[in-house]
Amino acid sequence: MGRSQLEKQKTHEKIVETASRRLREAGLDGIGVADLMKEAGLTVGGFYKHFASRDDLVAEAIQSAFDSWGHKLQAEGVDPAKMTAADIADRYVSTYHRDNPGEGCPFAALTSDISRSGEKARAIATDGLRRNFAGLASKAAGVDEGERRRKAIMAFAMMAGGVGLARISSDEALSAEILETIRDFVTAIDK
Repeated sequence: MGRSQLEKQKTHEKIVETASRRLREAGLDGIGVADLMKEAGLTVGGFYKHFASRDDLVAEAIQSAFDSWGHKLQAEGVDPAKMTAADIADRYVSTYHRDNPGEGCPFAALTSDISRSGEKARAIATDGLRRNFAGLASKAAGVDEGERRRKAIMAFAMMAGGVGLARISSDEALSAEILETIRDFVTAIDK
């Protein structure tokens, strides 16, 4: 890869990384292309050198957000396959995740936004759901695959929804209670 192609790729990744974080913080309609490009240290005129449309950027940013959890674990030397349901719950249903939506799961930050977004973003989110359900089902106890999958779907829906509800609450004690309740439930799926 030539120097200019490498620079273009790095710039592209910087835009996607910035968009991934900012869209989780502000919502899919909460920040425009001009502001994203400015925050990435670029001019808006360069946007179309990297993306055919805003929808393409949103789709890539959502994919980046889904991939970021695995990259973070890998950087910490953690093998997701060896994590227990309690390990997952402790990381996901936490005050850190609640307080840092730009670094967290796009489902906890953007569920309603993604449901109204373009087909590319929804397809990426659907794949993310499948992976999350499969990962949690592998940790769940149950007499058969169907029971483990049902537990995984319930647990993931509770985690994403619980973090969202904890973010809404202006009452710190209620927010903490929501997180603790969800964490306790998810921790028990492997029993």
